[in-house]
Amino acid sequence: MTQPCGSPSMLRERHGERYRWLVLLSVMVGTMASIMSSTIVNVAIPDMSHYFALGQERAQWVTSGFMVATTVSMLTTPWLLSRYGYRATYVGAMVLLLAGGIGGGIAGDFGLVLAARVAEGLAAGVVQPIPAVIILYAFQPHEQGRASGIFGMGVVLAPAIGPSLGGLLVDWFGWRSIFFMVVPFCLASITLAYKFVPTTAPGGMPANRSGEPLDWRGLALGTLGTLCLLNGLVALHSGPYAQATLLLGTAMLFVVLFLWWQRRIARRGHKPLMDLRVFEYRQFAMGSVVAFIYGTALFGSTYLLPVFMQLGLQLSASHVGTIMLPSGLVLAVTIPLVGRLADRAPTHWLVGTGLALLGISFVLMKLVGLQSALWTLVLFAVLGRIGLGFILPSLNLGAMRPLDKTLISQGSSIIGFVRMLGGAAGVGLCGIVLEWRLGVHGDSLTTAATSPARIAAFGETFLMLAGLCLLALIAAWQLRGAPGQATAAQQP
Repeated sequence: MTQPCGSPSMLRERHGERYRWLVLLSVMVGTMASIMSSTIVNVAIPDMSHYFALGQERAQWVTSGFMVATTVSMLTTPWLLSRYGYRATYVGAMVLLLAGGIGGGIAGDFGLVLAARVAEGLAAGVVQPIPAVIILYAFQPHEQGRASGIFGMGVVLAPAIGPSLGGLLVDWFGWRSIFFMVVPFCLASITLAYKFVPTTAPGGMPANRSGEPLDWRGLALGTLGTLCLLNGLVALHSGPYAQATLLLGTAMLFVVLFLWWQRRIARRGHKPLMDLRVFEYRQFAMGSVVAFIYGTALFGSTYLLPVFMQLGLQLSASHVGTIMLPSGLVLAVTIPLVGRLADRAPTHWLVGTGLALLGISFVLMKLVGLQSALWTLVLFAVLGRIGLGFILPSLNLGAMRPLDKTLISQGSSIIGFVRMLGGAAGVGLCGIVLEWRLGVHGDSLTTAATSPARIAAFGETFLMLAGLCLLALIAAWQLRGAPGQATAAQQP
């Protein structure tokens, strides 16, 4: 039987053994664009807040809105891949990301900026689980760590260089310019996708466009639960407390209803939005716990650090980008080295080492003051990024390798979902703790001039993140066990 021109076998025959690396390169470019869009806006938040006359809580929704959209849309990736295949799913997400970047850059109203960020978040959520699926399907077990490391090195170069370039763009051309940075990446990724990304679903199966419909009820429950959680965290600090209690209680109710609905669909023989069978694998279950706590600390710090440098230390956006550049470059070097170790070393040691280094970097941030030399900021940021370099290539592989190959796309989607859910909560949590500690110290970010009290409030917020890393470290120890073997090979 003649294979379709977009099938993995035909593409492999055309491009040879290097084909699996070409597929990885293709999705890496798009993932770079999606990750850049998630982090680069942080350096423009102060300028954007001033332009639209926003308070800290409203400005925070530029980041939180993106993360809510990313978190929820990750749950749809397995269904989209099964229904439309790799290429159509990937290209559709890139077009949406492109539209969000252009729309945010030309928007004249904060509501339109927020809508553009939500569109970018939806696209990013669909794209980000795809590379892990490709690595576990297309690469042999002994190559997966190396592939994950090389992919990670390429992906982190974008956010490493992005804030530096973004800071310069904000200073030179204003906050709008940072939205347009994703445009060339999106165009390049779409071009590569049409050349190298297969049209099939995971495992080389043809996409089933007449398959089961999307579980819209489950998606609605997940969305409402996430929104209630974030708004509940905000209300927990700003009040009224009755509203916070109601929102957090409602979030828990939606979580229970979501899980009940997923089990009900599975019992009826249909495909649920979240296949809960993945949690029967101990390493995956523990990896999900680590991913949630780690996401809280990671994304919370990604939001907090630029705000600390600009509003606490009174540094310009371009200075912030320059300070963050060395740490990003170190991360890009660390990831491929650790990726090779991930094929041999126990996952819990690699992840535990990374969490310990990340936590120590947060503790050291407490020592930074108005008189501190800038090299100390660079050094502490580098230490934290080395920690990330240990975590990123090993956590997903360690959690997902034991999974049956039919659950790989579900596993990638779910572990990304819980990490982003933790991240969305982390951004809100950092904002709440920061406002709380500022109030305790008698300061406010609305005051133009900084003060030792403001620096102390930021330092205490960093200590909270260090405590989260300690919790994740305890959970990471449960990842120990015999390394699983991926059962799928050479069939994206």
